[in-house]
Amino acid sequence: MLDRCLAAILMTAFFGFAGAAADARAAGRIVCWKDANGKVVGCGDRVPPEYYDSATKELDKRGITRKTTETAEEAERRRAEEEERARKEAEERRRMADQRRRDSALLATYSSEREIDDRRDRELEQVEAQMKQLDVALKNVVERRADLEVRLEAARRNENLAEAVPGLQRDLDDLRAEQRRLEQRMAGREKDMTDVRARFEAQKQRFRALTGRGSGATPAKAN
Repeated sequence: MLDRCLAAILMTAFFGFAGAAADARAAGRIVCWKDANGKVVGCGDRVPPEYYDSATKELDKRGITRKTTETAEEAERRRAEEEERARKEAEERRRMADQRRRDSALLATYSSEREIDDRRDRELEQVEAQMKQLDVALKNVVERRADLEVRLEAARRNENLAEAVPGLQRDLDDLRAEQRRLEQRMAGREKDMTDVRARFEAQKQRFRALTGRGSGATPAKAN
């Protein structure tokens, strides 16, 4: 008995749905709407208010789709994709414009790879001169530190020199800090040497690509 009642209810709903669709088709227009999962849940001559934000599909009297709309979620996703695509395209245009400016400057600055090598070597010489100065200063600090460490140890063992210990310790701490600073600067100059070589090598590669020239190059100076 329960099964027969349920079947009757389902049949009534089906024929009611089909009747609404038929009435709308007879009028020359039918609209079908979907739920949040994209499943068609109804058709008729107008979309119910609760489905205004859902995707819809409009059919003509022959059942051919004439118009579709997106859900609010689909529309937002599409807008986000379009904005991201536009952002990437704009970024690529900026990158290409910047590349053209750098290419123009490169060709205006150099007429051969040898000129690039000469410019590279001059910059390397400047960095090398700075490194030599730092090396001298670093050796001086290391020697002074070694001497001060000996004096401090002797003062700690001699009661008559106990008053000198705090001052010697401060001087030693200062020398240690100075040594660390000089070592960091030396490491920075070594990185500068590597960066200079890499920068000018990239310029040579680009110059070669732009001009088709491959002669007149010289190797970078070894540090």
